[in-house]
Amino acid sequence: MATLSQWVEGARPRTLPAAIAPVLVGTGAAYALDEADAAFAVLAMLVSLALQVGVNYANDYSDGIRGTDQKRVGPVRLVGQGLARADNVKLAAMLSFFSAGLLGLALVTLSDSFVMLFIGAASIAAAWYYTGGKRPYGYSGLGEVFVFVFFGLVATLGTTYVQAHSISPASLTGAIGVGAIASAILVANNLRDIPTDESHGKRTLAVRLGDVRTRGLYVALLTVALACVVVVGMIHLTALVALLSFVLAFPLAFRVLRGAKGANLVPVLSGTGRFELVYATLLAFGLGAAHHLG
Repeated sequence: MATLSQWVEGARPRTLPAAIAPVLVGTGAAYALDEADAAFAVLAMLVSLALQVGVNYANDYSDGIRGTDQKRVGPVRLVGQGLARADNVKLAAMLSFFSAGLLGLALVTLSDSFVMLFIGAASIAAAWYYTGGKRPYGYSGLGEVFVFVFFGLVATLGTTYVQAHSISPASLTGAIGVGAIASAILVANNLRDIPTDESHGKRTLAVRLGDVRTRGLYVALLTVALACVVVVGMIHLTALVALLSFVLAFPLAFRVLRGAKGANLVPVLSGTGRFELVYATLLAFGLGAAHHLG
């Protein structure tokens, strides 16, 4: 039976910045519109975190029962390593999704943003079918696309919308930047797992592109995030403070380009998560400062 610490590790806490970052940027954008609401921001954060934990447990369950996780490098795999029963990990995923749905329902009701109900339902479905079901899209090279959409565009713009009932060019551009970094986390993960994924028929985007082009994609995504800061800075000059976060990004890009493999890519994964969190925090701060200066 898995210990509590193993269950916590199985939730993959190092991936949680991908859930926190879009809410920070979305709230910063709402603040720039003079429409920020702290309570709605907290609810949005809880929804995003519950979805991230849910997709992590769902991924552990689905990859585990398919045998994909038996020889992985990286965090604990509850099912793949035989630490927990598959049905218990599936239950943990379902409870996380249920919590996200319940919190999301409260958020859209209190904020009078019922259009978000359909988007929330789509987010939960996307979280499950990443590696679940008969035709998981994560096995077909579409994982990065869905991460960009749901942990970039949807989470960021949704956070702004429930607070401001509108979106702005700054929130859209910030959403693209956050989504690019969230996708880069998955690219680094799948780059590390190319050998095992390929041997188990998991045709991730990294498997389809191959080692060299996947490394180029990782750097390209960080470059998109950099460009987004510049664009937001043209709208709100104070947002340029987020450029400071790239002190963390450059060493990660160099490590990837220099050919790090296997366990040597684990620091890239955690480092990209930290970079995303700092990027989002500084961008949100810059947007908030723009409101005060305006």
